[in-house]
Amino acid sequence: MECKTIDEVINTLNIIVEDCKTNNCPLGFFAVLYRKVTIKVKEGINNNRFEDNLRMEKLDVFFANRYIKAYFDYKNKKIISKSWKVPFDAKSKDNYIVLQHLLMGINAHINLDLGIATINTIDINPLDGIKNDFNHINNLLSDMTDEVKKNMGSISPVFGILMPLAKQWDDKLIQFSITTARDGAWEFAKCLNDDKNNNEKIIVERDQIIGKLGTNLISPVRTLQWILNTIRFFESKSISAKIEILENKMQAA
Repeated sequence: MECKTIDEVINTLNIIVEDCKTNNCPLGFFAVLYRKVTIKVKEGINNNRFEDNLRMEKLDVFFANRYIKAYFDYKNKKIISKSWKVPFDAKSKDNYIVLQHLLMGINAHINLDLGIATINTIDINPLDGIKNDFNHINNLLSDMTDEVKKNMGSISPVFGILMPLAKQWDDKLIQFSITTARDGAWEFAKCLNDDKNNNEKIIVERDQIIGKLGTNLISPVRTLQWILNTIRFFESKSISAKIEILENKMQAA
């Protein structure tokens, strides 16, 4: 299911969200977030907010297609990247909080997919020419993720009380930063751009690293796990209900 336009991307993300609600699947958390980011990109294109609006749509579509392909390939039991296999496999376990599902998706999508999509977008043009729009799409994702965090109390009433306590631990889950991921994705894109003959090898190596980081996001230190378990305990609603809560919060953002 390969999209050609940003409207097709949004329609496909709608299908994924509804599929996840129907099947009570936590992969819908990231899909809701990503759909909102895509809608914001479309609004920016329509209002000429980017340096090159046509190129931004091209980047958005290349970027989204990597996630969409991984999602449907996984459903059809095809081989996918390790970076995406980690969050997709996590759907079958019920001990992760919503934030962990979101960060696993963000990890795979920015740290692996964005660099590849960027290189596909520029083709033979200079990489530096796309950097501002590259940063813009990351800023949108960061802003929407912050919005979700602000409203996480609607899903778990103890989230706002317990998560600040978790900041004392030097753990990948707590230290995960979209800004850091963005900078790493740019360096990854530069590596791909500078060594086009070895792109396949570079991507495989990168995938292994990002897959391990995804695993770390769901393997916190024991004391932090106690906090996460408590937050998860108070996420009393069904997964489909939590997806709908996120949808309502994202619509208002």
